[in-house]
Amino acid sequence: MRRSSSSGRPSATGGRAPRPRDQQPEQLGFAGMPERLFVCTPSKIGAYEDCPRRYRYSYLDRPAPPKGPPWAHNSLGASVHTALKNWYALPVDRRRPEVLASLLKGTWVREGYRDDEQERAAYRRALGWLEAYVETLDPGADPMGVERVVAVKTSVLAFNGRADRIDSRPGPSGPELAIVDYKTGRTGLDADDARGSRALALYAYAAERVFRRPCRRVELHHLPSGTVAAHDHTAESLARHLSRTEDTARDIMAAEKAVAEGGDADEAFPTTPGARCGWCDYRRTCPAGAQAPGKDPWAAVDRPAEG
Repeated sequence: MRRSSSSGRPSATGGRAPRPRDQQPEQLGFAGMPERLFVCTPSKIGAYEDCPRRYRYSYLDRPAPPKGPPWAHNSLGASVHTALKNWYALPVDRRRPEVLASLLKGTWVREGYRDDEQERAAYRRALGWLEAYVETLDPGADPMGVERVVAVKTSVLAFNGRADRIDSRPGPSGPELAIVDYKTGRTGLDADDARGSRALALYAYAAERVFRRPCRRVELHHLPSGTVAAHDHTAESLARHLSRTEDTARDIMAAEKAVAEGGDADEAFPTTPGARCGWCDYRRTCPAGAQAPGKDPWAAVDRPAEG
């Protein structure tokens, strides 16, 4: 039997309609009180901008629809990120390339690979990336933050995010910060990718306020190619990224409010079918996504990964 949506109509997905945040217990409102802030991370904002339906499945529907199997390229990326985090956690005199094999082995995520042979090849490839990358680093230089959470509030947002690395570097008027994001997937990253990254811009905006130092430099460090794509923001360009994020947050809150007031959840959170559907965790649940050919969990490891 099909379950009903919050509007009383059957949900097109066959899943339970979302329980909007408006239905959660909260403080009583009083006239003149400020609007509640939208709590978000870069991935939360990105999910809605990619596909409102995916946002709904990820953050609103409870219980959440089942996801597909884990992706090998996510396992590979997580393993490399954690190995670098642990490398910086070592005493300075132990930050040597020869420790990377044990660090990577200790953080290795095995999920999603086609077979043992593919997994072993991915491990060797990742170890090579790490060894080449740390040769470019000063082992005695401690970043301002590694896997550091930065947070900031605006009139609309309560933003928080975890930056891979925050460096302190000399600037014309004193120390400045730079946001570093490790990439292990898609090739061909350039300055436009760094300039257009919403996540990096939000990290920079928040880090500047947390550490009270200028933070305008953002970098994408692509380990497979050993390249760095960088951009130097201005206060105005960071403000534009922030404004767009606030606009997205307002759209999300309006959609949630529409559902809370009896609107149809599928209409409030429509799908945006496209090439990403084949890689979506919820492809089997989404009627539009189910029409797209699915990707094997290990497919992106055998070729340049997407994103």
